[in-house]
Amino acid sequence: MSTRLAISILIYMMLQAVVFGAGTVLVLATPLANEAMELMPVVVGASIVLAAPVAWWLAPRLRARYWRTHPEERNPADRMLSTLS
Repeated sequence: MSTRLAISILIYMMLQAVVFGAGTVLVLATPLANEAMELMPVVVGASIVLAAPVAWWLAPRLRARYWRTHPEERNPADRMLSTLS
């Protein structure tokens, strides 16, 4: 198993929970609440499907090696923290 796949698997469920929560709030806190019984299965399915590619995209960015090879993508706070360590 590659490192990228392992990291993706670890963060998949967290991302799925965030996407599900955002979809649930979108459905229940808007006038869409009247159709919640029909829309909640769609939210569940969308969270399952959307979390996988986002986890795959995010996984390399959670490794230190990525930031050593892409220093131009760091934000100022990351640069400041790396100079302190």
